[in-house]
Amino acid sequence: MAKTSIPSDSSAAPVYRRFWPIVRELLAKLGVTGLGLLVLAVFLLPLGYVLATAFKQDSQLTTPGAPLWPAVPMTYNYEGQDYPLYDVPDMGQLALVKPFREDSDVFDPAHPEKGVFNVKGRWRTWQAVYRFSPTTENFTTAWKQVNFLRLFRNSLLLAGISTIGTLISCILVAYGFTRFELPGKNILFVILISTIVLPPQATIVPLYILFSKLHWTGTWLPLLVPAFFANAYDTFLLRQYFMSIPKELDEAAMLDGANPLRTLISIIIPQAIPAITAVAIFHFFFVWNQYFEPLVYLLGKEELYPISVGIGAFVTTFGNYPGRSAATATLAMLLPAVMFFLAQRQFMQGIVMTGVEK
Repeated sequence: MAKTSIPSDSSAAPVYRRFWPIVRELLAKLGVTGLGLLVLAVFLLPLGYVLATAFKQDSQLTTPGAPLWPAVPMTYNYEGQDYPLYDVPDMGQLALVKPFREDSDVFDPAHPEKGVFNVKGRWRTWQAVYRFSPTTENFTTAWKQVNFLRLFRNSLLLAGISTIGTLISCILVAYGFTRFELPGKNILFVILISTIVLPPQATIVPLYILFSKLHWTGTWLPLLVPAFFANAYDTFLLRQYFMSIPKELDEAAMLDGANPLRTLISIIIPQAIPAITAVAIFHFFFVWNQYFEPLVYLLGKEELYPISVGIGAFVTTFGNYPGRSAATATLAMLLPAVMFFLAQRQFMQGIVMTGVEK
């Protein structure tokens, strides 16, 4: 590889030294930005496909050569009848009037004076002409067949109550780990964190037996009550953020006569709003997308199903209608997407600042 050499011209050398660092920095930024956009495009490709499919007609998905975006075949009206348009090699766009095996009768919309004429060649090898035409029929049909209002209500109640319980319990536990000297505190924290690696499938059987003995199956209690007893992941995030809050603020509040609970409410929580927002969004999305536990505990209680289980019951119904399935999935993720965009600043700030010393 040839090395870049500085021009020998004495007048060009200072210019080269002055502008080459700027160009190099610009190229580095363009490279990083391009790589980031490429990774983002690959990551969002399945989501884009679902959104595009939701606006397609089902006939387009089974038509060979149809475009990836929502579209319908273009037609040309000739003598009161619509004929499909095809892109014929070396002849442009022609309306197919009467197809045959080795030749076809066509009409040229650009030169109507020619009338109908015959073209040699197999019309099946021609490329159909499409125009962009999204349809909302899949959304209206899915909304009528799936009781979205009930499913949204159930999911909102489950996710909202569970998020409130998680915030209350995890804030108290994280506050205890960061501000109180307890015997064996580090050992307890390690035990708490170790539960992250425990898969829920390993505990579902004993928990189901326990909740059955309590007559909680078939209700929301197995999904809501555990949220009020904290969890390792959210407690860890809040603990890391609480550790970055100076203890001098606590001491100042104590001098003013504040007890630990008042210190938590008036000092710690206002300082930790970004982390609390991130935890709330994390847990809300987790409960919103939760499928396995509601399916087990609410089996047979369709009136209590959240949206994740409710739309899953229609997979077989929409198996032959991919557009409706995509529209149903789009409606299900609409609310979480809106919530994320409304709270993304607080969410990103909480993620970045968690565990970082101020």
